[in-house]
Amino acid sequence: VSRLVPRLRGVGACTFVLTVNALYSASDVIKLTSINFNVEVIQSDNMWLVLFYIPWNEHCQRMVQEWKKTATALKGIVKVGTIDVDKYGSMRCQYGIEKIPVIKIFAANKNMPEEYNGRKTSEAITSGILKSIQFLVKKRLKCGSRKKCTGSVNDMFALNDNNFDEHVECSDEIWMVEFYAPWCEHCKSQEPEWENAVSEVKRRTKGKVNLASVDITENNGLASQYGIQEVPIIKIFQKDQEPVDYDSEKSTSDIISKALDLYANMAPPKLIEQILNENIFKATCEDQLLCIISVLPDILDTGASGRNRYLNLMMKMADKYKKNQWGWLWTEPGAQPELEQSLGIGGFGYPAMAAMNAKKTKYVLLKDSFSDQGIDNFLR
Repeated sequence: VSRLVPRLRGVGACTFVLTVNALYSASDVIKLTSINFNVEVIQSDNMWLVLFYIPWNEHCQRMVQEWKKTATALKGIVKVGTIDVDKYGSMRCQYGIEKIPVIKIFAANKNMPEEYNGRKTSEAITSGILKSIQFLVKKRLKCGSRKKCTGSVNDMFALNDNNFDEHVECSDEIWMVEFYAPWCEHCKSQEPEWENAVSEVKRRTKGKVNLASVDITENNGLASQYGIQEVPIIKIFQKDQEPVDYDSEKSTSDIISKALDLYANMAPPKLIEQILNENIFKATCEDQLLCIISVLPDILDTGASGRNRYLNLMMKMADKYKKNQWGWLWTEPGAQPELEQSLGIGGFGYPAMAAMNAKKTKYVLLKDSFSDQGIDNFLR
């Protein structure tokens, strides 16, 4: 595609006499959008407390004063923001928002925000966020003074009471740790499956997911700390999160599959960008094995809610297939005529989708319906 021609449309929107947006405008609450969210929240060093809301929702309207109080109380400590998921529908799918209102805490690991599930009063919310701050501070105190490991780590190596914090607790990487005992027959039968997965996991996750083992007979401190009462057991450690048990099958292929899922989740949620110029197209598609491009109906034909439904569907599919690390883009009919022509799309049949290899300039079109099942069948 030699040249992409952008087209911007202005669309009138209904306004309410009194909206939640207006009530928040004169407060310490920061209004977020799908455009500024990544820069303001994800890429910043600040901790954020974000309310996902819909202006006309009664529960959201009742929260306005409490949320403003929360923002004032936390000013200078934690950034407090709101995002209208009715207006910015892609954000609703991106963060799995199924109910409204929802509060999420964006702390050290911005790609995996924590959902706040307490009472929706300013006192309860501030108490909850302060607990999150306390956990983060304790972690930094524990790890901040430790010297980072600069030596290489073998594909598979043994952890112990002395090196566990340095390698695992204070690491930005993900660790799958097997707790075992030499006398355990199940541990011995599991050993080949575990060892066969180690190198492959390291290669396919670029060293971001590590497999290791702990002999509980020699490391009573770790066994006690993590409540190990039976072996073998595998625990998953991720930055600034409580460890969780690995509860899938323990074959080599299952361990690798779980590691790849964990690796995929380290990446920020996929943004479905609109093709406004050639630079967006190149940045998204040039270095990817596949680029998934959709041409969505004109917003004048579907309305904002219809457009958001299509974008939410794309976000859902992008999340489902994020292990593949494809690029995802969308455009409107006639906005990129040369691109539509090169893909054999145009004039009718919207929405349309194409899977394109930009380097080989090859593509295939979605023949099935533009639906969960149709797109899923197309991408498998």
